[in-house]
Parts: sequence; structure tokens; C-alpha cells
Amino acid sequence: MKMTGNIILITGAGSGIGRALAERLHDRGNRVIVAGRRRELLDEVISTREGMAALELDVSDAGSIAAAVADIETRFPELNVLVNNAGISRPEDLTADAWDSDLAEAMIATNVTGVLRLTAALLPSLKRQSNAAVITTTSGLAYVPLASYPTYSATKAFLHSWLQSLRHQLRDTDVEILELSPPYVQTELGGPQQLTDPYAMPLAEFADEVMTLLESGNTPAGEILVDRVMGYRGAEREGRYVETFAHGNAG
Repeated sequence: MKMTGNIILITGAGSGIGRALAERLHDRGNRVIVAGRRRELLDEVISTREGMAALELDVSDAGSIAAAVADIETRFPELNVLVNNAGISRPEDLTADAWDSDLAEAMIATNVTGVLRLTAALLPSLKRQSNAAVITTTSGLAYVPLASYPTYSATKAFLHSWLQSLRHQLRDTDVEILELSPPYVQTELGGPQQLTDPYAMPLAEFADEVMTLLESGNTPAGEILVDRVMGYRGAEREGRYVETFAHGNAG
């Protein structure tokens, strides 16, 4: 992926990883469109960065995607990079009598269906651009699940598998397919306590390492892997899966 001169759409960019990447990519000379459900957060992101644009978008809503894509085609016809970053994460107690599938289905609608719909809608125009890329945020939990977050972990495992197939099918096009797999990072994805959890990787440190990997082209097999996620990424192939799962789900 080239690092400057792009027009980039980033979903879930009002906070957390999406915002951190948006700011860094903008600072490197790209036109960045930050997208998300909460307009006040988007306005805050763009307030200090001239030329950055905001787009209200709920990726769990097919109508919202259709409206956003129509707007993009009008205002940003040369969009060449899509960053699928929007996601929600919630714990679930599958043993509870009160458990039902509504929460799981909401996570699937955002984390999986939203990615599929938005990618499908933008892929035809991306294929007409040079130096095009699709970056999709998964998780270290795609490789070793966190049992208390069963559906969230499963949505990321789905994306990891699907991206491999998408990459293979698009291998003869100019669209690069990249998978960004964060470790546990200091964001509010899992709740406000995660933002200051000392066991989580500082957000700035994570985003800086991601940019270093992208700038160096160190994305083997299309994967963007910071050091802290490597233990999960290699657990199965290195024969450490059972141990890693047990450690991650202790207590």
C-alpha cells in the first residue's frame, strides 16, 4: 500500500483505533474520510485537521450504507482505500437462562454483515483505481478466542477466513487486501475500563507500530501484525494453542 496521495475511507473512526489511524494517515498527506454513527465524535476528529471529511455511517444499516456510498461516489469518486474498522464487542454468558441471540446478532450485523455490504458496494469502483487497498480490522481473538466474548471472537475469525479468500480472488487486480489484527489495545471497545487497563497496549504505541509496518511493507501474506499479537497468531501452528487458550481464559 502506498502511504501518501490516497483518498481513504475509515469506518468506526470517531474514536479508538479508527481515529488514531485516521490522524496518522492524514498527517502523511492523504485525504481521509472519517465515518461513524456519532456525528459529534466525527466533528471532533476533523476539527483540528484541515481537509479531513466526515461521513455519518451505520454499517449495520443497509440503507445507511447505500446513502453513504452514493455520497462517496459523488464527492470522492477517486476513493482508493477502504478501511473496514467499525466493530462492536460485548461479553456474553451462554450459560445464563436469560441469554438470547439478540446481542450476538447485533455484533454479526456490524462486524460481519456491515463489512461484507460496504466492501461489496465499493469494490467495483476500487477495482478501477490504481494503488487500491482494502484494510479490515480483525483481532488476535480471530486465532484464539476469548470464551467470555464468544460471538465477537467468532466474527473476527470469520473475517480472517473471508479475507484470505477475497485476497486470493483479487490476486490479479490492483486491489491489495490487508488484515489488521490488533492485540488487546487501550480503547473503549470492551468498555471504559479497557481505556486505562495497564495490560492493554497503549493506543498510540499500537498505531505507530502499524504505520511502521505499512511504511516498510512488512505485511507478510497481507497481514499487519504488531509484536504483541504474534503469540496469538502463531499459537496453533507452533503447537501452543491449548496453552494459549487456557492462559487467555484463566479465571
